[in-house]
Amino acid sequence: MRLRDRLLRIPVSFRVPLIVAALMVAISAVISERVLDRLSRTQESFLDGMAGSYLDGLSASVLPAVLRGDVWEVFDALDRSRASYEAMSPIETVVADTDGIVLAASDPTRIPSYSRLPADYATRYGKADLTLDAAAATGFARRDLVYQGQVVGTIHATFDVSHIFSERREVFYTLLVTNGVLAAVFALGGFLLVERMIAPMRVLEEHMRAAAQGAAQPIALNAFPARDAEAASLFGGFNALVHAERDRAKFAMQLAEEEKLASLGRLASGMAHEINNPLGGLFNAIDTLKTHGATPGVRDTSISLIERGLEGIREVVEAALATYRPERSARPFCIADLDDARVLMKPELRRRGQRLAWSVEPFAGPAPSLRGGPIRQAVLNLLLNASAATPEGGEIGLAASWADGHLRIAVADQGPGLPRDSAAILVDADPGPAVRAGHGLGLWMVRRMVDACGGTATVKGGPDGGSVITLLLPIDREKEHERSHAA
Repeated sequence: MRLRDRLLRIPVSFRVPLIVAALMVAISAVISERVLDRLSRTQESFLDGMAGSYLDGLSASVLPAVLRGDVWEVFDALDRSRASYEAMSPIETVVADTDGIVLAASDPTRIPSYSRLPADYATRYGKADLTLDAAAATGFARRDLVYQGQVVGTIHATFDVSHIFSERREVFYTLLVTNGVLAAVFALGGFLLVERMIAPMRVLEEHMRAAAQGAAQPIALNAFPARDAEAASLFGGFNALVHAERDRAKFAMQLAEEEKLASLGRLASGMAHEINNPLGGLFNAIDTLKTHGATPGVRDTSISLIERGLEGIREVVEAALATYRPERSARPFCIADLDDARVLMKPELRRRGQRLAWSVEPFAGPAPSLRGGPIRQAVLNLLLNASAATPEGGEIGLAASWADGHLRIAVADQGPGLPRDSAAILVDADPGPAVRAGHGLGLWMVRRMVDACGGTATVKGGPDGGSVITLLLPIDREKEHERSHAA
């Protein structure tokens, strides 16, 4: 498996030529083996025929002399056969009787007449008529001398077959060089062909890698392959995907802004009521001052009423500005951000006759690692969703605490429970399908804030029904430490 994994990691532009070269080597080895085997068979068949002719002719020449026991006539026959069959390159020829006694040899100095035939002559022959010794580059053959059905002697012949093995080596090296050159040519051709084929895929790969890093760019039209319709179709599909993703992101941003404006619209009527009520009192106080301003008690009471009304108006206006003014979104989070959300929820709660259970632990100073604007907007969205899910006259809750380096914010309602598709936006690893299905864009804004802070969100059922959405946001202690030292 490791070798297979390593091979799969090799780029295709190198893997295919290597496979082509390996196949060429395998095919060449098979072809070479068959050629050499065929050549060997042909050579051995030729040698066998030549050796048979030599031994047949020599048998006819020496048989009468062997019958008469005429050694000199045997020598004479051996000399004549050497000259007649020079093409066979006979090295040594020995004629012996049935008892293994040498009658004559082509080299009488090495094997004298009437000596016993060397013992190795009996073991050097194979099953075939002609036996080849590759190490000594020689061939051996024997023929019985038969007269009237009786064996009267034996001829032992040794031939020089070095030219046969030399020819085999030449053919082998020729095949090796030829096949090697062909394998290299085919491998190079395969490399160039694959390089040309996968060049468009590399362009597509580069753009896909860039897209994975968040910088998707369409492929330029001049980069489209002119002669590869399939690759051009892939390029066109990728460009269509990039444009569709850009449109989707653009529409998502527009929807997010619309959701934000929709939240503001839901609060607008209540805020107008919160401002109009103090204004009515202010105008009444001014009329009282105009009429009875000379009376000290009336004047002090009217001025106090005007101050309280203006403070209420300022509180509502500041909370709205803090929530919807973009330039303040990078400000560090503090408890005042939660208080702003409570102020903005008052008109909605009063309109629906609901109560807000508020439990926020005090926190000394802002948290530099958390941005106040996004958290305030996320909390306001959760409170609005909780209010919409809770029946009129019910109760929603918000609890915030600090523990183990995390800010914990929990929003509870008394509704029927958060649907699975909507909860998926907060808890699933990929909220994209639920967002594209249109299940709660406000929750998607909450999820974006949680991901940006590196936190987590959970959705559970409440003790008395409804849902409890909990946000757990980590606080960067290094930034807190730097802030305390800077102070």
